[in-house]
Amino acid sequence: MSSSFHNADKSTHRRVMLVGLMFCALFVAVSFFAKEQPENHYVLQKADRLVRTAGAPLPAN
Repeated sequence: MSSSFHNADKSTHRRVMLVGLMFCALFVAVSFFAKEQPENHYVLQKADRLVRTAGAPLPAN
């Protein structure tokens, strides 16, 4: 009778899941930092505007 992954104990299953999760996280991190980051400061300007106007009353048109 051959042993299969479905017959393995829980510790083996957890170890395989952990290794797979680590490889997935490593792939996401490497692909994120490897791509060229755009020189777009629009998000920073928008966040700065939101912070500066936080708590101010809305302008009446």
